[in-house]
Amino acid sequence: MSGLSAPKPEALFDRDREWSDIAEFVTAAGRPLRLGIVYGRRRTGKSYLLRRVVEQFGGLYHLSLREGRQMALARFGDAIGALADPVRPSPVRHDDWRAALEDALHGVARQAHGPSVLVLDEYPFLRQGSPELDSAVQSLADAAALEGLGSDWEWPVSLVLCGSALSVMTELLSGAAPLRGRARLNMALKPFDYRLARRFWSVSDESTALMLDAVVGGVPGHRDLLETVGAPADTDGFGNWMAASVLNPSHALYSEAEAVLREDPRVTDTSVYYSLLQAIAAGRRTVGRIAEAVGRPAGDITYHLGVMTTAGFVERDADVLGGRRTVYRIADPIVRFHLAVSRHYRAQLEERRAAHVWAACQDVFRSRVVGPHFEELCRTWTRRYADASTAGVELGHVGRHSANDARRRESFELDVVVCAPGQAEMSGPRARRTVHAIGEAKLSRLALGDLDRLDRLAALVESNGRARTAVHTKRLLFSATGFDSTLHSAAESRNDVELIDLERLYHGC
Repeated sequence: MSGLSAPKPEALFDRDREWSDIAEFVTAAGRPLRLGIVYGRRRTGKSYLLRRVVEQFGGLYHLSLREGRQMALARFGDAIGALADPVRPSPVRHDDWRAALEDALHGVARQAHGPSVLVLDEYPFLRQGSPELDSAVQSLADAAALEGLGSDWEWPVSLVLCGSALSVMTELLSGAAPLRGRARLNMALKPFDYRLARRFWSVSDESTALMLDAVVGGVPGHRDLLETVGAPADTDGFGNWMAASVLNPSHALYSEAEAVLREDPRVTDTSVYYSLLQAIAAGRRTVGRIAEAVGRPAGDITYHLGVMTTAGFVERDADVLGGRRTVYRIADPIVRFHLAVSRHYRAQLEERRAAHVWAACQDVFRSRVVGPHFEELCRTWTRRYADASTAGVELGHVGRHSANDARRRESFELDVVVCAPGQAEMSGPRARRTVHAIGEAKLSRLALGDLDRLDRLAALVESNGRARTAVHTKRLLFSATGFDSTLHSAAESRNDVELIDLERLYHGC
C-alpha cells in the first residue's frame, strides 16, 4: 500500500520531508486506524499542510473552536452530516465523543477510494472543554488494534490531531498520558530556516533578508498578513516597511506577539510570564539574573521557566562544554521584537510616530533583536550547512560556551563551539570534550584583533579542564558587515581560520 502515488501539491512551498512522512504514514500497511500528532507554533502552516493532505487522500478536515462541549459536539455532528451528503447535509447528534469520533471514522471510511484522513485541527480547543477526549481517542485506537474497529473497512483511515498549544500537544504522548505509545506519527512543523525564509519572501539582498528574518522569522503565515505590504526590497526601505507593518497599530502583525503568548492554556498569570520574558529579552539570560530582574528568588521562577520552555516561548541552551551556565533565549523572533521594541514604545506607536520610534530604537534593535538572532543563525549555518573542512568535523555537535578567565577576572561568551559527535552527552569530572571549532558572531566589521581574541579564547578553553582542542581547531569569524584587509591577510596565511560573511551564510558552506 505504501507504493501509492502521493505527489506533493505545487502550491506547497518546501515541506518536502514533511509531506513525504505524512504520505508514508497515511498509506503504510498495517492497522485500519492509525493515529498521528502534528504540532507547531501559530502560523507555521500546519492547517494549510493538512488541508492539502485531505484534498489529496480524501476524508474530513475539522477545525475546532473555543467553545463548550455541547456546542463542539454539535458542530462536529454537522461536519459528519455534510460528509455523508454535502448538498443536503443531515446533522448528526451524539452525547459523547467516542461515539461521535467512531461515527466520523466510519463515515470517512465509507467515502474512501483509498487511504483517507480525519483531521481534528486545534485539538487543544476541543480537549479543553472535553477532558475525556484523549481517553475516547485511546479507546478507538485500542479497538482498532484488537481488529474490531475498522475490520470491515476497505481502506485504512488516519486520525490526525493537530494544534498550536505546544505545552498541550507535546504532553499527549508523554508519561502516563492515555495516548502514549499509540501514535505512529509525531511531527513538529517548524518555521523555515533563514535560507528557506529568504526564498519564501523572494528577498535578494542578504542584509535585508537577515533583518526581515530577525523580526518575523520563517513563519509562512506571516506572509498572508503582509499581502498588501509585501516584503522590504532593501535596507534603505526597511524602516518604511516596518512603519507599514510591525510598527503599525492597525496591522495584524502589531499584536501578533501577544496573540502567540495568549494561545497556550498553561500561561495563566500573564503578568508573571511577561515579566520573565521581558527580562530575557533585555539580556538577563541566566536563572539568577532573570530572578534578580523580576525581584523573585530563583526557586520561585523555575516552574514558570519550565512552562515557557514546554510552550515553546523560550529555548534553554545548555553550555556545550558541560559548564553550569545554562541560558534562556526568546524562541520566536516576533515575540523578541515585541518585547525589545514595540512594548516600550507603545504610546508613541499608537500616536502614529513609527518613523520617530524606528530612528530612536536603532541601538536596541541591533543589540537585542538582530544581534542575538544573528548568533543563532550562525550556529544554524555551522550545524546545517558548513562542511567538514569548515567546521573541523563531520556532523559535530554545535552550541555555545561561557568561558571564565580567572587571571584577567573576565568572562567571555563563545557564540559557536563545535564538539566531536556524541560528546555533548559526556558527564563526570574526567569527561573532556574535543573542540574542533570555536567562533564568534558580530554584526560589526571584524579586524585582526578579533582573531587574536579568538586565539586567546581557544587557549582558555583548553585550560578549563572540561575540553581539549583538536590539533587544528578552526577559528570561525562571522560578520554581517565584512572584514578588514588585515584580517583577510591573516586568514589567507593560516589554514585554521574561516571568514564567514552574509553571502557565505546564505549561499556557501
